[in-house]
Amino acid sequence: MVEFLTENFGTIIAAIFLILVIALIISGLRKDKKAGKSVCGGNCGCCPNSKLCHKAKPCDRVKS
Repeated sequence: MVEFLTENFGTIIAAIFLILVIALIISGLRKDKKAGKSVCGGNCGCCPNSKLCHKAKPCDRVKS
């Protein structure tokens, strides 16, 4: 067991670091959601999910 840990020490540390980073990201997203913050721009007229979110607004995209 000790031999396995010493051979894979770098991989184990990297995996723990990545798990912590992912946990912090998820925690921040959950905190923002509880606070009512949103990742959308609020321009639901351009959003394919506009019926699921805010009241639809006209699209501000420049049509080319």
